[in-house]
Amino acid sequence: MRQYIVGLWTLFDPIYHRMARLRYIKTSNTNINNIFRVRITDYKGAMVILKDGTRIQKHDKVLKIHLHNIRLINEMRKMDNEIHKAMHIYRSVRESLPELADYIHQHQQNSKIAGVMGITAIHKGCHRLGFETATIANPFYRSMKFLSFIAISTLCMRPPSLGYLKNHQPNYIFISKEQLQIRYLNKIDTN
Repeated sequence: MRQYIVGLWTLFDPIYHRMARLRYIKTSNTNINNIFRVRITDYKGAMVILKDGTRIQKHDKVLKIHLHNIRLINEMRKMDNEIHKAMHIYRSVRESLPELADYIHQHQQNSKIAGVMGITAIHKGCHRLGFETATIANPFYRSMKFLSFIAISTLCMRPPSLGYLKNHQPNYIFISKEQLQIRYLNKIDTN
């Protein structure tokens, strides 16, 4: 059953990609396949002040990142160890961040973009990558994101336990444009 659902998702993912107006990060390095799909959007949440002083408030332009979940699920299908899966996701994100920094740096709306945001329930290692977390204040939106997390978790691991779900609530993750560029711009590995 799980393989059937993953197969359907793989088939319909390009339609979702188009409907959500997501863009792939194009790269000149064909060895790297960026795990992010992105779009510029207006931030709609409560004001957030990041550690570097950057304020992100309602209607500010942010680059919203989406993990390419079905690609990750397909890549991790043969992995039995949950730690190996977590490390694979972490490594995929870390290796994609230099291209993300370059994408923003070269974007025509660069001067208007305050930072990068995403929504994830697997945010344990995000601080090591420079991201900060913030609670999703809207309970309805948080619940919708939580339900999608349960569905994704069920497809890529054994059905998650209540304890696991309790410790993996969806949060916003942010990094300011300046911090992203300080940490990752011009650090694309061409090997």
